[in-house]
Amino acid sequence: MKNLQRTSEEWKRLLTKSGVKPTKSMGQNFLTETRVVEEIVEAAGVVPGDLVIEIGPGMGILTRQLLTAGAEVIGVELDRELAVLLRKDLAGIDTFTLVEQDARYLDPAAITGGRDYQVVANLPYSVASVILRNLMESSQPPTSMTVMVQKEVAERMTADPGDMSLLSLATDLYTEAEIVLIVPKEVFLPPPKIESAVVRLVTRPGLPGSHESRERMFALATMAFQRKRKTLGNGLSMGLGIPKADIDMILHGVDIDATRRPQTLGVAEWIRIAEALP
Repeated sequence: MKNLQRTSEEWKRLLTKSGVKPTKSMGQNFLTETRVVEEIVEAAGVVPGDLVIEIGPGMGILTRQLLTAGAEVIGVELDRELAVLLRKDLAGIDTFTLVEQDARYLDPAAITGGRDYQVVANLPYSVASVILRNLMESSQPPTSMTVMVQKEVAERMTADPGDMSLLSLATDLYTEAEIVLIVPKEVFLPPPKIESAVVRLVTRPGLPGSHESRERMFALATMAFQRKRKTLGNGLSMGLGIPKADIDMILHGVDIDATRRPQTLGVAEWIRIAEALP
């Protein structure tokens, strides 16, 4: 196998020489600091023989670190120019496969052959939440995800009841999540305006409620969060077109105070509401 190691300065020179310009619409900022990718791969716990899906490999700095750790890597890249560069740069490495596809619509089972896999990625920031939700709700979710996102998004993903959102609700339903690394803006070209963070998400072995109750939970939570300044009883009453007195009675029946705000509820409470409401 060819030498996969490059220094941070070599990555900066390669990026400049290639003439590749980050595309704002794709949320691209290129990571150039090798120390950071080493820490990401270490946090992911990648060992030889692991199958890893990398979303948005870009110039391949994280890809090379994953391959060095002994992983088999499937890169999913939408940018045609970057795909050409990756195929040329990593030619001859049989543990690397490139798939040109929009990760928002990726079916992991179609590219993994049904094998267990994990996701390790510096996600395109503009679509990170959509990609994560698609992976978590796929027919074959990853065993874990170690992903870099905007620090603000990372904080929303790992929020506790009191600061919940639809993103943190989905994250907590499907995974156990924690922030494992804060990444300064200076390690990117061009430097973004915000700090980044790496989140480690381990998929839960079982999910609460039925598929139908989870679907209803998201529908009800969406109604409530669209009116998050209102109480839970008022928001659901308006969203469902059901008299507030009836909503309050149903909530009382599952031991939930109708005057609470939606951001204070956890997954288990939402599931109880979903199973109680008609």
